[in-house]
Amino acid sequence: MTISEHKTVAEIVTENIKTAHIFKKYGIDFCCGGGVSVKNACIDKNVDYKILEKELSSVNLDIKNAYDYNSWDLNFLIHHIVNIHHKYVEENIPLLLQYTNRVAKVHGAHYSEVVAIEALFAEVAQELSSHMKKEENVLFPYITELINAEKNDTALPLSHFGTIKNPIQMMEYEHENAGDIFKKIAQLSNNYTPPEGACNTFKALYSKLDEFEQDLHHHIHLENNILHPKAIKLEQKMKS
Repeated sequence: MTISEHKTVAEIVTENIKTAHIFKKYGIDFCCGGGVSVKNACIDKNVDYKILEKELSSVNLDIKNAYDYNSWDLNFLIHHIVNIHHKYVEENIPLLLQYTNRVAKVHGAHYSEVVAIEALFAEVAQELSSHMKKEENVLFPYITELINAEKNDTALPLSHFGTIKNPIQMMEYEHENAGDIFKKIAQLSNNYTPPEGACNTFKALYSKLDEFEQDLHHHIHLENNILHPKAIKLEQKMKS
């Protein structure tokens, strides 16, 4: 993997997913905002590029415990997104709604931020549930039809939305909105740092929110930076 200040953040993370942790450490968005060059991201976050470059270069390139998502068949990638990331969101939303509700009720009088966090998480939970249904019922099946049409040398599948760029644009807008909500939650929670003497439920809430955000970033990266560009390219190829 070659590190260059002119490469985008998304390109570097696509080449090696392990670099995502370094970008996160410096507060650099690699999913929704990953289209900027590393140099500009450093300027925006007041990060020394040379320090960041050194850390990115030292990332262990032996990806025993990571995956080369960029090389995956698109159908396989879609199955992975649904079975790993969509499933994670579906399973953890009910738990986090319980945690946020309980902590807000018990501690909201002394820590007003948890009341705001409860409202924000309820909002993002509803949006993500609707968002994933649209992906699973509309966008992903169309991409699968594109793949099959190319494989079988048949006509471009019909759609009610015109070009695939239209639903993708909507999905990426919703990704950005979810990412913005989590930025607010991270800020309110002091980057998921519970107050001194916090009870175990309070600690569990912040730990789970942190985990949820990490998964969401990874989930959005796979769609915005790998699945969507390849699906657009495939449709364009079939139209030519």
